Amino acid sequence: MENTKIIRRNPAGMPEPVGNYTHITKIPRNAELYVTSGQIGVDRNGSIPNPMNEQIKNTFDNIKTVLHSEELTSENIIKVNIWATQKIDWDYLYAEWDKLFGSTYPAMTVGYISELGLPEIKIEIEVWAAKV
Repeated sequence: MENTKIIRRNPAGMPEPVGNYTHITKIPRNAELYVTSGQIGVDRNGSIPNPMNEQIKNTFDNIKTVLHSEELTSENIIKVNIWATQKIDWDYLYAEWDKLFGSTYPAMTVGYISELGLPEIKIEIEVWAAKV
């Protein structure tokens, strides 16, 4: 039987994830792959607010817009890469994360770096998605 859905799981023998993510995501053969550019906290007017949490909110809004442009939902997301230049308020980020994903989490990587593409950018999130 051919697998026709994206499968997320945490394998036996692995420690539980330390955050809201899944250790492995399996993509079925012949799925279309979508890779976004890193989304940042720019608002609809082209402004980047200073507070990190405002940038997080705008970033998630931008991710949703990109997904909807291709008729994708959070169910299609297979991998998320997050880069930040300052400490992330995880309670706030996970509140936005849960609005997008509910409890079906993709694979995730987080990195703290010294700077992003512009000095005012504090967080950038890249999304990989697949559609069967």
